[in-house]
Amino acid sequence: MTYQAPYKDMQLLVAQAYLQQDLATFESLDGFDPELANAVMEEAAKFASGALAPLNAVGDVQGCRFQDGKVITADGWREAYQQFAESGWIGLALPEAFGGQGLPKYIAQPVNEMWLSANLAFVMFQALAQGGSEILLNFANEAIQKRYLPNIVSGEWTVAMALTEPNAGSDLGALNTKAIPQSDGMYKIKGQKIYITYGEHDLADNIVHLVLARTPDAPAGSRGISLFIVPKYRVAEDGALGEFNDVRCTGIEHKMGLHGSPTCSMSYGDQDNCIGELVGELNQGLMAMFVLMNEARLSCGLQGVALGELGYQRALEYAKERTQGTNNQGEKVAIVEHADVKRMLLEMRSETFALRALGYRIAAQIDATEVADDSSNHNQSKKDRVALLTPIFKAFATERANVMAGQVVQVFGGMGFVEETGVAQIMRDARVTTIYEGTTGIQARDLVFRKVRGDEGKALTELLADITQLARAFESDVVFAPIAKETQQTVEKVTSLLNAYLLNHEVDTTSLQAVSVPFLEAMGILCCTWQLLSVLAYLQAHENDDVSYEQNVKAMVTFYGAYRLPFAMAALKVVENAGLGLSQYEF
Repeated sequence: MTYQAPYKDMQLLVAQAYLQQDLATFESLDGFDPELANAVMEEAAKFASGALAPLNAVGDVQGCRFQDGKVITADGWREAYQQFAESGWIGLALPEAFGGQGLPKYIAQPVNEMWLSANLAFVMFQALAQGGSEILLNFANEAIQKRYLPNIVSGEWTVAMALTEPNAGSDLGALNTKAIPQSDGMYKIKGQKIYITYGEHDLADNIVHLVLARTPDAPAGSRGISLFIVPKYRVAEDGALGEFNDVRCTGIEHKMGLHGSPTCSMSYGDQDNCIGELVGELNQGLMAMFVLMNEARLSCGLQGVALGELGYQRALEYAKERTQGTNNQGEKVAIVEHADVKRMLLEMRSETFALRALGYRIAAQIDATEVADDSSNHNQSKKDRVALLTPIFKAFATERANVMAGQVVQVFGGMGFVEETGVAQIMRDARVTTIYEGTTGIQARDLVFRKVRGDEGKALTELLADITQLARAFESDVVFAPIAKETQQTVEKVTSLLNAYLLNHEVDTTSLQAVSVPFLEAMGILCCTWQLLSVLAYLQAHENDDVSYEQNVKAMVTFYGAYRLPFAMAALKVVENAGLGLSQYEF
């Protein structure tokens, strides 16, 4: 399956995010400007299209093989992994002190998107390396960091996150894996985990498992969870590999999609010889997991963007080639000339573009918060904004990726239902993105209860004020005044619901849970409109030689505002009706 990075879009949105977050004002980011970003993106684009994209279909068709406790990846994957690691891509946004390149997230974001579009199943290990390293940097002691991080950053070892158990899915408080203290300060680990991405494979010499477990005297529920580092092969003080650590893969899942990525069932300590080392404090494992979860949710949202882009490229290419039907003059035309096909293509194009802008903005905002004075109120406000936008981005981008995947198949018609065209893979690969790292319902509850009610609506109110300010800038524009007006009406509706309903503690929480997904959907559409208007304002404020490109952005703003904003108002109407009458029906 072919893929070409949308380089022009990426350049524009990276430059915009850099300016919006005033990254040039931070001394520690000196030199990490859009010019550097463009150079990195150019090299990444070559690798994505040249090395990774050709292996996407290979992984889908061949999948992984499980033989005698070993996982064998698809043809060409081991060679591609070595090339990926040797090129330094794994440590792109990790500290130079451990062998990384130390690039800010706003530069890593478009690069990661390229990987995800080109071959999502392949590069899932990279997100695990990034998230796992972030955990060790924040919570592990210096000795653990020195022993593990250089080899993780270099790609000699990979990372697996071992959270889920057969009896405990999203409810981590129900997990049973045991960690028994030993006299030398280590712990014997015993238990089973499921759905462990890259828990076993043949790509690297060692696999470092970060395992959630309980000590014998731990409190019940989530308060008693600790985090342990459990390598497949033990690691000596000098970093050398030692004996096998009783970490076994018992099988791999046969999945709807992502066939090339091994999803493993793991068993720790079958022979009572699995040794783990505590990361952070006892019973504080979930605190460390929140670092991973935030990283993973942003990565997952970006997967939605990446799959939307891949699908759009394939659909556009096919629509230009496929001749069927006639125009008003009776001439045979390519289906790209049909209005309904145009509608689907423009919906994919505008929503992917808007969600990309949102994802890049979040990444740049994280960079700004990490290098700014942590004690300032302004910096806390930025952190709160990131926290508010994260569940919206994760859930809405992945939900829309699934819709767009369906539209790709629709554009292809009957050929979309045939595996040989390759577009069915996009639909299958996209499906799990709304499930892992917290389902859409979990993200929506997080948005309503933790992010909105948690600070009495402060972060949301500030976001709505920014959207209103931007919309007002277009009130005098003849073309965009209607969209500016409808955007403000949507903001006003959210504000009224916030004050009368979402923050009303007399409202039954079950009713709030029932409408949390429609509320998130409305916020997703509103944020996409905000981002499209923001890009248009940026283009108008800066000299742009490409008139046709700016015209296309204007077309996206017009289309999205007219077509999608009414859906936001409809979703808010559902929230206003509250509860959906779920209690009246017995299943």
